[in-house]
Amino acid sequence: MTHQTDLPDVIPVFPLPGALLLPRSRLPLHIFEPRYLAMIEDVLKTPDRLIGMIQPSEQNGTERMQSIGCAGRLTQFSETEDGRYMVTLTGISRYRLGKEITGFTPYRKFEASWTGFDRDRSVTEKDPDFNRDEFFKLLSRYFEQRELSTDWETLRDADDELLINSLSMLLDFNTEDKQALLEAPSLVTRRETLVTLIEYSLRAGSSEERLQ
Repeated sequence: MTHQTDLPDVIPVFPLPGALLLPRSRLPLHIFEPRYLAMIEDVLKTPDRLIGMIQPSEQNGTERMQSIGCAGRLTQFSETEDGRYMVTLTGISRYRLGKEITGFTPYRKFEASWTGFDRDRSVTEKDPDFNRDEFFKLLSRYFEQRELSTDWETLRDADDELLINSLSMLLDFNTEDKQALLEAPSLVTRRETLVTLIEYSLRAGSSEERLQ
């Protein structure tokens, strides 16, 4: 368990649209931009090895960042022959974006507040009201409509948190929907949000078929 006092006040921030990281989940990343190559090299020298993932957003034509992101610890690292990095982040805790720290790094750093996200740093969450049979029926319709394939046995064997969080990260939702999944205060509300998004996608897909 990671305590709030163990987390740094300032973290490097990586704005990446559509890349959702959730606590206790893993996010593979392919790093090739020079500024983020430098970020990885600097992060590897720190004791916590944290990177703050966050969704960029546009307001009135100006690119900004969402107020809440999720920090991950760099847990896997490899370098390709042409100098790119393949890394994996393991989600530690969500954070609230604070003031930007100006400096000499090519990437951006921000103050991070961890207050209000104690649940992220505790034990694996459960979803006692989760009707897995009904959920898998819905999920099967979604995969069939989108002509997707998956390892259904592995999905069915996953515990509630791993299943819900993995699907939240992997399914093709827009950035606003990904942010709603990130900001869900509990696993139950994340599952409810996920179900709503899948149902909406199914209805939208059916409407498109009728129009054709």
